[in-house]
Amino acid sequence: MNQFEFPHTIPNWIDGCESGSSASETFAKFSPVTGKEICRVARSRTADVGRAVRSAANAFSIWSAQTPVARGDVLMAIARTMRCRQERLAAVVAAETGMSFKAAAAETAGAIALGEFMAGEGRRLYGRTTTSAVPNKWAMTVREPLGVAGLIIAANTPIANVAWKVFPALVCGNTTVLKAAEDTPATAWFFGQLAHEAGLPPGVLNIVQGLGEEAGAPLVTDPRVAVVSFTGSTAVGREIARVAGSRLARCSLELGGKNPLVVCDDADLEIAAQWAVLSAFSNAGQRCAAGSRVIVFDSIYEAFRDLLVARTRRLTVGPGDEHDFGPVINAQQLEAMLTALERARTAGAVIRTGGFRLDDSAHAGGFYLAPTWVENAAPDAEISTTEIFGPVACLYRVNDFAEALELANRSPYGLTACIHTRSIHRAIEFTRRVQAGAAVVNAGTYGSEPHMPFGGVKQSGNGTREPGTEALDVYSNLKNIIMAFDPNLT
Repeated sequence: MNQFEFPHTIPNWIDGCESGSSASETFAKFSPVTGKEICRVARSRTADVGRAVRSAANAFSIWSAQTPVARGDVLMAIARTMRCRQERLAAVVAAETGMSFKAAAAETAGAIALGEFMAGEGRRLYGRTTTSAVPNKWAMTVREPLGVAGLIIAANTPIANVAWKVFPALVCGNTTVLKAAEDTPATAWFFGQLAHEAGLPPGVLNIVQGLGEEAGAPLVTDPRVAVVSFTGSTAVGREIARVAGSRLARCSLELGGKNPLVVCDDADLEIAAQWAVLSAFSNAGQRCAAGSRVIVFDSIYEAFRDLLVARTRRLTVGPGDEHDFGPVINAQQLEAMLTALERARTAGAVIRTGGFRLDDSAHAGGFYLAPTWVENAAPDAEISTTEIFGPVACLYRVNDFAEALELANRSPYGLTACIHTRSIHRAIEFTRRVQAGAAVVNAGTYGSEPHMPFGGVKQSGNGTREPGTEALDVYSNLKNIIMAFDPNLT
């Protein structure tokens, strides 16, 4: 594994060049593993965002005039460069997030696969032909780019989040301004470097570092930004939708989740327990698709809970490949989780495992929370209805399938859902009726792949889907071309 040495200050990428903020301001990036400062980050503001948007707007006419095949070829060159530098890219991700190198390498491989898939869409940027009720009339649709795409990402899976937005936006012919997550600035910066090395023209991808209110908000309000794509919290997404909607900009929102995993009385309990633990705690629970509500039939509840507790107590926490998961991303997130757990205790919930910060010598200074199972929380309690975004999950007891389905749907969110059962009838009925953008049988609440559409309903999103070919609908317009002709003039 390559060790990544952070530059003193992580810069922006604007018009093909690295640059600091116009006011020369920076902020600190801390290691989730040690709690120590590992670098400074350019603290961009409105003026810097404006420069980036101007660069993207200036590059649009040339980039959009390229054929989709030519754009796809450039994207494939970026993906190949990522593959050549895969080990170093994974080292950047691991160093910034605190996840193991093994986990970072798997995430990086997924980002490369997404790049390769979207590069291929350059040869499949299809419209369609259609018939007409009018004689001698012919019609077809074609895809056209929107203009400048403003992309705002989260830190939980940083290189995957970059790939999910940048590649489909570019293959459609848009130019982009990516607002990097403040907790993972180096991943976005290094991706910009790889894109530059692969031959992406200046201005086509601009990367702005900074804090959300100072660098993200100006991107949303800029009238030159035709589409805003955001991954993050529901609260922020709601504000982005309001602001972007006020100027009729297109908006794609992939927001939070409080995802149910139902365990029926006919389930294979060992397999269900394995997937429940992975869904709850992999990546330290920092997944919008984390299985944070585990709903168990009454007749097997104690047996299943004991399996979960036993598996959870065997988990090891740390940044190495030998560990099951690492720290959460920052001190503020850790403190918010501890506060939420204390409020849950006060409200009558029982902490079955975990519930505390790991602060022994192996974890001193880092942002580590012990894997936590909560029992006896009311379905409408704060901890049951609010996304925690950490290694915290709740157990619920139900009598039967109908009650399990009702509880699964009793949530403000609707991102993913899972059921464990041997019954094809239960599986089909659950996937048909559960209110979620993705429904899984006998696995985990996560597991999307590059060709699969991902997104949620209710407060988990606004109906758009990324990635998959459905992402092309986010980043392109359909133009209907109608041609009338006269056969007598042939």
